[in-house]
Amino acid sequence: MTDKNQTETPLAAEETKPVPQARVKFEVYGEEMIEKEVKSSGNSGRIYLPPNWVGHTVKIIKVE
Repeated sequence: MTDKNQTETPLAAEETKPVPQARVKFEVYGEEMIEKEVKSSGNSGRIYLPPNWVGHTVKIIKVE
């Protein structure tokens, strides 16, 4: 028997399962590309880039 104050959601069981990420294709135009591994930095990750990239826009894509 369900309590009147609780509502049962049919998707509740599915929401707790991790959803596998599908791989997608990106087509990006740019000037340079560097492949690096993200290093741990406190509670986040960090990537060091060349100093001449400072002030420019970059795009980060997770490949694995």
